[in-house]
This record gives sequence, C-alpha cells and structure tokens, in this order.
Amino acid sequence: MKKLFLIKNPDVFQGESKLNTDKMYFEGWYYKNTNSNEGIAFIPGINIDKKDRNAFIQVITRNSSYFINYNINDFEFNLSPFYIKIGNSTFSKDGINIDIKDNTQNIRINGEVKYKNSININTNFLSPNVMGPFSYIPFMECNHAILSMKSNINGEVIINDKKISFYNNVGYIEKDWGYSFPKSYIWCQANDFKNPDVSFMISIADIPFKMFSFRGIICVLIINGKEYKFTTYNNVKLLEYELNKNYINITLKKGKYNLNIKSNYDKGLKLSAPIKGEMKRDIYESISSLITITLKENNNVIFSDTSKNCGLELVD
Repeated sequence: MKKLFLIKNPDVFQGESKLNTDKMYFEGWYYKNTNSNEGIAFIPGINIDKKDRNAFIQVITRNSSYFINYNINDFEFNLSPFYIKIGNSTFSKDGINIDIKDNTQNIRINGEVKYKNSININTNFLSPNVMGPFSYIPFMECNHAILSMKSNINGEVIINDKKISFYNNVGYIEKDWGYSFPKSYIWCQANDFKNPDVSFMISIADIPFKMFSFRGIICVLIINGKEYKFTTYNNVKLLEYELNKNYINITLKKGKYNLNIKSNYDKGLKLSAPIKGEMKRDIYESISSLITITLKENNNVIFSDTSKNCGLELVD
C-alpha cells in the first residue's frame, strides 16, 4: 500500500527506506522561479553512498551557482501534507522559505516565494506521472516527475545584497530520484513565452534497462490549457536531433502533430549530479537561454513562440 501511495504521490519523499542504509541513493527536488528579467532555481536533496550520507541545497542564477552541504540529520520530511526541510529552509508545493548561510562560500540567501494556481500534466492510473507506465518499474536508474508545470509566484529572494523579486511571475517544480543520472541527456524547461498561458519541458536521455539501453523521451507542451504530450510510451518519433555545446534543434512527431524545438545555450554554470549515489559528477545548466517552439498539425503551424529564462542542460 505504501509503494502505491508513493507512486501516486511522486512529490513526497520516496527514500525513507534508504535513510538508515548505505545503499546508493539520491533524491532531489527542483524549484525554478523566474521574473521578466532573470531567475533563480533551488535544488534541495539528499544523497547516500557507501562512504557517507548527506543533505544539500544547490542554488543557480544566471551568473552564479552554489552547493551547500548539510548533515543528513538536518533533513526532515512530511508525507501529508508534503514538505521537506533542510537546515532552516523549507520546500513544499505551496512555496519555499529560504534561510542559507555558508561562510566558506561567503554566501547568505534569505527569502520566501509563495506558489498558487498550479498547473500540472494530466495523469491516470496507467500514467501516474510523466514517466507513464515506467513509473511502476522498481529498478530504474533514475526516476523523473513533474510536480508543477507552472505556478503563479510572489515573493523575493535576497542573495547577499542582491534582491530578486517576483510579482505574479512563474514557477516550475520537478524532481528526480534513484542512484545515478543518465550517462547522457538533454533537459529543457521554459515558462516565459510571449503567450503567458504556455509551459514546456523536454528530456531526452539514454536509459539503461537491464541488459540493454534505449533513448527515452518525455516532452510536455501546454497551450491555453491544452496538453500535448510526446513520449516514448505514446509512440513518439524522433525526426530530427541536432545538438552541440551551444545549440539544439529537435523535431518530434506524434500522430498528426510535429513539434520543433530550437534553443541556444547561454552560459552554463556548474551543478553536481549523482553517480551511484555520490554527488561527484559536474554538469552545467543555463537558466537564461532562449528557446523557440513550433507546433504543426498536419503540416500547418498552429503555434510558434519564444521563451527567455529557459533552463537548459546538455550532458554527454
């Protein structure tokens, strides 16, 4: 019963059974907050390997990134209602309250951002989250969930003397858990389109699966309340896949719909990612890239728009 509860509620902490073991494990939430000019993302989480067990909060802005380490005993969680607490900072689906001080990095971050009117993807029993039926497979190396495609946010965050204010702006929440990130992948997320009722995310990754691997695709585009989903489990076709360290050009096909994604990579900053539970892999993320989405129905363009403040990771 507990396993089914966790599958149906991917927002809550999935790793309670791992806390008193040395089994390889990580779990991290991703809160991205943007206004018209800039953004800041927080990644609270835990990691467990054979040597150590830690909690952490990662922070990334357009110009800086930080990794703040905590003792695992500084991590608290609640299942219903969902929230986690690391040190003096708390995170839930209703918002974040940040109180970080790290003298070694000369960083002090304080603030509160409230989330409301959350919009998320459509789910059902066979597809409890964006991974669809794969959500029920217990041995996945990395699990992914979208917790909120878009929320209305209000508040402010102060990093040392710099204030980032949010007033009727946009937030996004997702999470990952397992023991390692995919060996190679792209990830992209955007909410700051000219049309304010549009939100988008895509991830394409090489997924190990027992004795073989496959290219897994999850992509969701929501336009004025209508959801377009392009995924491995609903028979998406990858027609175009160009990428280098500065640029992506991807075209997906699902039935009568073609979706093209173009993005230029802007100034990636270092984050840490898990390898067998240990946060020792350097990846680079931009939260200030531009992305253009074009959706066609039977070769007729029915939507095209550009977003700034795009989150983008290109990992090979």
